[in-house]
Amino acid sequence: MVEILIAAFLILMVTGVPIAFALAMAAFAAVAISGRYPMVVVVKEMFTGLDSFPLLAVPFFILAAEIMSTGAISRMLLRFAAQFVGHLRGGLGYANILTGTLFAGISGSALASAAGPGAMMARMMERSGYSKAYAGALTISVAVIDPIIPPSITMIIYALQDRNVSVGSLFMAGILPGLLIAGLLAGVNWHISRRRGYRSEDERPSAGQMLRNSVAALPALLLIVLIVGGIRGGLFTPTEASVVAVFYAILVSAFVYRGFSLADLWGAFLRSAIMSVAVLMILAAARAFAWVLIIEGVPQAMADAVIAMNLSPLAFLLMVNVLLLFFGMFMDPLPGVMILVPILAPIAHSLGIAADHFAIVVIVNLTFGLMTPPVGSLIFVVASATKQRPSALIRELPPFFLAALVSLLVLTFVPALSTWLPRIGGFAP
Repeated sequence: MVEILIAAFLILMVTGVPIAFALAMAAFAAVAISGRYPMVVVVKEMFTGLDSFPLLAVPFFILAAEIMSTGAISRMLLRFAAQFVGHLRGGLGYANILTGTLFAGISGSALASAAGPGAMMARMMERSGYSKAYAGALTISVAVIDPIIPPSITMIIYALQDRNVSVGSLFMAGILPGLLIAGLLAGVNWHISRRRGYRSEDERPSAGQMLRNSVAALPALLLIVLIVGGIRGGLFTPTEASVVAVFYAILVSAFVYRGFSLADLWGAFLRSAIMSVAVLMILAAARAFAWVLIIEGVPQAMADAVIAMNLSPLAFLLMVNVLLLFFGMFMDPLPGVMILVPILAPIAHSLGIAADHFAIVVIVNLTFGLMTPPVGSLIFVVASATKQRPSALIRELPPFFLAALVSLLVLTFVPALSTWLPRIGGFAP
C-alpha cells in the first residue's frame, strides 16, 4: 500500500494535480488497489481529520487577516513602522520587514500577509526606486515570518499532531525565532541596499508626528497584546482568541479607523471562505494520506531504523533538517505537518529533544518551503500581486535563502531560543 500511495502521489504532483486532490486520490488508489480495506475508510479518515474543535481557529484567523488587510489596520501598521526606519538607507525595505513582523502578530497566514500588506509594501518600494523583483523577493521572505510568530495556523495544526505540546506553548516558542529571522532579513536588506544604492528621499518625521502616528496605530497594536496576552492569561483558548480577533478587527476597522464598509466585509468573508476551504481540504486529504502510512506501520519502522543508527540528538536534528528542506520544496507546511510530525516527533521525544524545540525546528523548516521552488506558494502569490514573472523573483531570492538557512542552524543549535519563553510563561517545566 505504501508503494502505491507514494507512486500515485508523485505521479499526480508531477502532472500538476493540486496538492489536496493528489493526497486524497493517492490514498484512494492505495486502498482500492490493495483491496484490504473498504473505500469508505478514506472518506471517514478525511472527516475525522476535520472533527476537531481547535481547527475552528483556522477559518477565523484567516478571516481576521483578511479584515485587517482590507481595512485601515495594515495601513496604520505600515505608517507606524515606516516612521522609525523609512528615512534610512534601504528604509522601505526595513519598513517592509517591520510591518510584516507586526502583521504576523495579528494574522497567522503567510499568504494573507503577502497578498495584503506585503504587496502594498512591494509597490511602495518599486515607486521609490527599488528593483521590482527585489521588492517582491523581500516581501516573500518577510511573509515566511507570519506562520512563526503567533498566532499561527501551522502551530495549531502541529499541536493536534503532537500531544507533548500545546498551542499556547508553541505560540510563546515562536516569538524569538520569528524575531531572529526578521533580524537576519534586515541584515540582507542592509547589504543589498548599500551595494545597489537604495536610498530614501523621506526625512525622519518630527517627534510630534511620530507620537501622533504611534497613537493612531495603538488600536491595531493592541490586537497583538489581546491575542497573546489573553491566551497566556487564561482569558480564552486559542480558538476563542481567533473569534475575538475577528470581532476586534471589525470594530477597529469600522468604528476607530472608519475605513471599512459592508462591501469590504462581504469581500473579506468571501476571500476567507475560499482560502479556508482550500486549507481544510488539504488537512482532510493529508489525514487520509497519513492514515495509510500509519496503518502500514511506517512511523514505527522509521523510528526503529533511526534508533538503530544510534544518532545523537543533534545529528538527528540535522538529518531532519535535510529531510524537511527537501520535503518543503514539493509540499506546503500544513500537509507536511500532518504527515511527518506523527512519524518524527516520537523519535525526537525518545532522544530527549525538548518538544517545543523540535516543533519550532519542524515548523520553521517547512515554512521555508513556501519560498523555495518549484512549488513555493508565496512565489506565485507575490508574482501575481506585483505582476511579474516568478523567475524574476526566484533570481533575487538566494540571499534570503542563505539568511533562512542561517536562522535554521541557529535554532537547531540553540534550543533556548525556542524553550525559554514557554518555560518562563509557565507552559513548560
